[in-house]
Amino acid sequence: MDDTKILDLYWSRNELAIAETDIAYGNRLFCLSNRILQNQQDSEENVSDTYMKTWSVIPPNRPKYFCAFLLKICRHLALDRLDWRKAAKRNAEIVSLTFEMEMCIPESSHDRHAESREIAMAMESFLKTLPKESRLIFLRRYLYVDTVSEISQRYGISESKVKMQLHRTRAKLAAHLKKEGICV
Repeated sequence: MDDTKILDLYWSRNELAIAETDIAYGNRLFCLSNRILQNQQDSEENVSDTYMKTWSVIPPNRPKYFCAFLLKICRHLALDRLDWRKAAKRNAEIVSLTFEMEMCIPESSHDRHAESREIAMAMESFLKTLPKESRLIFLRRYLYVDTVSEISQRYGISESKVKMQLHRTRAKLAAHLKKEGICV
């Protein structure tokens, strides 16, 4: 079933929406959760929580990009669960990714929602300017939380090239955000 029909099911409050979402995106959501949480049971629960959260926000929201919408919810819930589970000792990989992105994206403490929207729009316009390979590598690293090694294997390039492209892309992102008036 395509995204529009699944969203229509959510909109009409038909519980079949969750089953169809699971068929269409369950594996992706589980892989993302498991990459962050590194625990099958927690990952399964996180996917279920993602469906519950999606059910609670549709309606009134009707996402333009349903897969990205689901992945964002799933990633945030997984990171929240990781924070709760490992409050004293952080997962080094996630901390590293967070630090890398903090160097490009400012912490917003005031009007978080408005700034988040502004940053999201700037990120979207930035990603459109990237060559396909750079965009895919960036998304695999920061959206799907793939390791440098996994990205290297996926695209058949060296790990050093992946690291260099990520470094250059983060630098370009910081410059783009600065140009858009978003303080870094």
